Amino acid sequence: MEETMGKMEKRLAELLWERAPLPMREVVALCEAEFAWNRSTTYTMCTRLMRRGLFAREGGVLRALMTREEYQAQQGARFVEENFAGSLPRFLTAFVRGRGLSREEAEEIERLIRDYREE
Repeated sequence: MEETMGKMEKRLAELLWERAPLPMREVVALCEAEFAWNRSTTYTMCTRLMRRGLFAREGGVLRALMTREEYQAQQGARFVEENFAGSLPRFLTAFVRGRGLSREEAEEIERLIRDYREE
């Protein structure tokens, strides 16, 4: 997943994450109804998502290889690595600078730190 997804790829991925696994004929019908795409466009867009490792077609059925949450985690980690030298504290500092954290946000972050702390 070297590059970010385009707008329509994201919309298609969201649609598929909600419904997969689906036979390709249903994907084609769904994309025609949702996006007014023809069969060729649908196959092209699905192929792009498959090349990204998000979905696979097996026996005429399109299924997810990773969840929406796994994809978001991967993209978030990539963003932090590329923009903050992999430093989560530097990212958080930049994110909250000038806006602060609500009590609820701070408590949620503290809970996450406790839950995910490496021993």
